[in-house]
Amino acid sequence: MSENVIHLHKPTDPPTGENAPTVLTVVPDAPSTRPVPLWVRSGRAIKTAATHERTKTVGRVVARHGLYTFNGGRIVARRTWDGRTGARYERMIRAAEAAGNNELAEEWEERLQRFRDARHRRRMDLLHSPVEAAKGLAVGTGMGIGTLVALGVVMAINNGDVKDVITPLTATIDFIGLLIRIVQVVWGPALTIGPFLALLALWAVGSKQQAAPQWALPANVRSGEGEPITPSIVVQALRHLGLPALRNAIKEMGDAGASMLSPIAIAGCGVEVDVNLPLEVSTVEIQQRRRKLAENLNRHEHEVYITIPQAARTVRLWIADSGALDEPIGPSPLVTDETMTANYKTGKAPWGRDLRGDAAELSVYQRHLLITGRSNQGKTAALRSLVLWLALDRSVQFWVADLKGVGDWSMLYGIADVLIEGPSDDHCIQATEMIEDAVAEMNRRIEVRKSDPGAVFRPLIVLVDEAQKAFMCPAVDDAKRPYGGSKATSRYFMAARTIHNQGRAVDVLLWQGTQDPTDQNLPKLVREGAHTRASLVLGSESQAKMALGDKAVEDGAAPHMLRQGLDKGTLVVASDGIDMPKGQSSITVRTHFIDDDPAKAIADRARALRDGVTTLTVIERGEERDPLADIAAAIGNASRLPTTDVLKRLAMLSEDAYGRWTNGDLKRVLEAEGEEPKKSHGRMVVHRDHVLRALANRDDEGSASAAQ
Repeated sequence: MSENVIHLHKPTDPPTGENAPTVLTVVPDAPSTRPVPLWVRSGRAIKTAATHERTKTVGRVVARHGLYTFNGGRIVARRTWDGRTGARYERMIRAAEAAGNNELAEEWEERLQRFRDARHRRRMDLLHSPVEAAKGLAVGTGMGIGTLVALGVVMAINNGDVKDVITPLTATIDFIGLLIRIVQVVWGPALTIGPFLALLALWAVGSKQQAAPQWALPANVRSGEGEPITPSIVVQALRHLGLPALRNAIKEMGDAGASMLSPIAIAGCGVEVDVNLPLEVSTVEIQQRRRKLAENLNRHEHEVYITIPQAARTVRLWIADSGALDEPIGPSPLVTDETMTANYKTGKAPWGRDLRGDAAELSVYQRHLLITGRSNQGKTAALRSLVLWLALDRSVQFWVADLKGVGDWSMLYGIADVLIEGPSDDHCIQATEMIEDAVAEMNRRIEVRKSDPGAVFRPLIVLVDEAQKAFMCPAVDDAKRPYGGSKATSRYFMAARTIHNQGRAVDVLLWQGTQDPTDQNLPKLVREGAHTRASLVLGSESQAKMALGDKAVEDGAAPHMLRQGLDKGTLVVASDGIDMPKGQSSITVRTHFIDDDPAKAIADRARALRDGVTTLTVIERGEERDPLADIAAAIGNASRLPTTDVLKRLAMLSEDAYGRWTNGDLKRVLEAEGEEPKKSHGRMVVHRDHVLRALANRDDEGSASAAQ
């Protein structure tokens, strides 16, 4: 049985024999051995040299500086002509007439007439000036000689030598001869150097005015980078924005669109101008074209800010000088002024500088605070600068939870009453319990205020840095209530909401710093409860609205337009606690950065103002406790403390160990050591000396037992 073999692949070896295909081999032509003519090679070399980039650069430099000198001479000549004649006034009159402003034209005509009258008087005075000058010279010379002779007579009488009569006159003649010799020596070099100095002066004038053709200017100037903002540039940028209605309206305006603009005013490191938009053009359409508008103005997108003032159909443009926003703003006054103090009620924290270059100061009085933004953009630094300033007011208390736990807040030891540091769920639980204790303190103050409306309390700042970790904490308590989340059963969420609702009335304030806001890690009710809302760079407009509110973003606030990594420390702030231009709902602030060492120095100054604060720190859950030592730690440096405050501080030290303690438990521990609470001014208090004495006696007994 025969089998058919099917080959799946074509043979790769070429066929041989009679069926072999004819192979054609292409042989390249031999290279020509004829020499290239000299004139061809010379032409190529000249063309290469002439078109080389270095040749172009050198040519531009030579042409630019030569034209600077030539055109500088023209500018000086024109200025001289304008100063000697009425040409300037005539130009102004023609411009006013072209704009249809007859009142301005009449005003310039009056100025021209006054100039001509003054010039005529000066020329008439020149007819009499030679005679007056000759008379003045003769009188001056005579008086000078007489004075010198009189001085010589006095010298002769004093010295008894008649020759001294002409001594002052001789000395004066010698001095004049010396001046003549000096002029003779200097005159030659001055004639040689003078023209060069004159050319240098003309070059300086031309260079300052950029008096050269566009092709000869430096690359950054040719591209428009750094070009000063003028009305024509703004109008052209708006005209080419891609809005037909705006373009047609500008064309129809008799003044080429200049009437749309307010005067351009210098505002810090840039300029500011209001644009009154024509009909059929909305402010939203301008805002949506921010990038194109910036490019039309020869600026980067981050160098143009668009806000909405109170005037209808008006946008306010702030245009930075090219590269100005990349320059540092300088150190904080907290670092440079060691005598600075703070006042919670009437003072303002030196937070940074706004885009106009003015100091941006924030009032924190009875204002909850929220700062958000992407990671590593300066959120903690912005919070810390406020806390360091407020720490210089000795009346302010701080409870701080740092859920990052890398030591950013360690300088507050001895300043903060509570300091929790760590990223774990246990630390989030401690932060939640700290806020719940703040709620209890708030309720106590409210009860006191009911009975005593004039009661005054120490301000209490409850600060949670990286608060998103507390909102996202998955832990639940014994009653199955979650610590995190945004529901009514969430302990952290409900405690924060309670403080937002009533805390400011009794000066219990919640400050939070969080990353990348979402509805999960920053619930709507909490973020809207903050009076001061600030945002660093964010990823989207929706996040910007979460951080600052819809109103601020619709009016031009744009933290999502900031540059990741390049705009560190730049905040967009919505608050009534900071001064901002009338009609605006937000302001951009470049905050001061206070490094660790300066921060520690400021903290040392704050500690020196305080009467010794014992900072309670987080403890590990389940750790064995020494009640007597914890009571001593809770009292700190106070001479005595009410039992209610001691119990509260013990609960902060360890909720597990002391969260359910009563006055009876406290009394039992102290009585076992031979001490007990005493009554002072109608309140039960624990004396620090008594507790320390009990600790000392216990240690002595332990040492004696060990010795036996």
